[in-house]
Amino acid sequence: MVGVLSYLISFLGILFWAFRLVVVFCASMEIDIGFTPVNLNLEIILLFLSIPCLILVLKRNLGGALAYFVLFTFYFGNDLYNRIISGGGIQTMLIDALGVALPLISLIDIAVNKNRVGVTTTNKKTSWFYANSDYDRQLDERADKNNYRT
Repeated sequence: MVGVLSYLISFLGILFWAFRLVVVFCASMEIDIGFTPVNLNLEIILLFLSIPCLILVLKRNLGGALAYFVLFTFYFGNDLYNRIISGGGIQTMLIDALGVALPLISLIDIAVNKNRVGVTTTNKKTSWFYANSDYDRQLDERADKNNYRT
């Protein structure tokens, strides 16, 4: 169950990144979709910087998760704090809260369970036999020398 939850968190992070990409695209084309970026230039930079962070999060790298958390908290956390103080729109506050919560949950998930990389298909009982190329070469040499005629 922990593996499914980790993949779900990563998938939600990727979906949030795609949502922010749509918001930036619509803001740059001046299409009103109800969401606006706080700072368009900073958001574009954040989108490009979050790509390697998301790749490192998928590879279960703690440094990538920490960078992902710091970047998104710097951007969305500042706006969330300003919206809470000024009593801004609830819709924008929810997006900002999601922008802070997803990297935090991802960081906690990787910090708690960073040794899990994925499901391996190797069987430890037989991998020594099939992975040993020296035994294969000895078997081939012995098989070549034993040419019995019938």
